[in-house]
Amino acid sequence: MVTKNTFAALVVLGLFALAFFLLSPGVEAVDPTGANVSDIRTETAPNDTAGSDDALAGNISELTIFAFTTTQTWQGYVGNVTGTVQLADSTDDVLYNWSLANPEGEIYASTNVTIQWREIQCLNYSANGTAVLNTSAAFMGETAGGVNIGGLNLSTIESMYNIAPGDVDGLNETFWLYNVTSGAGNGAGEHDEFFTANLQFTEGECISTRVFGNTSIGLNNEFEEVLLYEPTTMSIVFTSLLEEGSVLGYDQNDYDFEMLVLEDGHGTDTDTLTYYFFVELE
Repeated sequence: MVTKNTFAALVVLGLFALAFFLLSPGVEAVDPTGANVSDIRTETAPNDTAGSDDALAGNISELTIFAFTTTQTWQGYVGNVTGTVQLADSTDDVLYNWSLANPEGEIYASTNVTIQWREIQCLNYSANGTAVLNTSAAFMGETAGGVNIGGLNLSTIESMYNIAPGDVDGLNETFWLYNVTSGAGNGAGEHDEFFTANLQFTEGECISTRVFGNTSIGLNNEFEEVLLYEPTTMSIVFTSLLEEGSVLGYDQNDYDFEMLVLEDGHGTDTDTLTYYFFVELE
């Protein structure tokens, strides 16, 4: 027999359960979040002083000449990351947070400010290039956390940035798919395993490179960068794996990351290209 007191108690418990159901969000993956960026310095290589040789009528001189030219395809970013892991609600009111002395995770850069992180994949140089605006990663067999099938490929991307097939600083001359078994690739080794929005990317699964450290490329698995692709917005996402603790970079300074991003500076193009930065900390 249910008494009035028992019934009242059941009603109260039911209301609490309903409130908990309505107020508690479902279990979701943790997406990368927008990062606050401060531009500390921007530099480029200076022009060398012109060399000379004395000419004398009637002579033939054999010369050995070395020179450099600054890339018209790539912008570089280096820097350090600070932040916290926090427990907060939808209005960003913080219940608790944990300071990170040496953040782990990834820095992402894309020309698109809106990324569907649950659809993220490895970029594929051999994708079919249809570049159809997808509504789901299931389009044409696409799998989130896998390798893209129907999006931008090598030729379409290089065309977007006016990169000629034979350019020494082209996309596939800079980022390679490293073959763990044969060792074929950029000579720097495969990238480490990492996670984006709870999607797992295994060691060497994506096209990647290693940006120069203090001595040479590929030193101790440092400054790894991966090419990701988001099919819904057709976005290339440059992904730098954070170092655990600062590492000596290309200029002997300590950095958490070093990154290359595409930018068309060929011919008369002097316009800037805006990149948006996201971060996922562990």
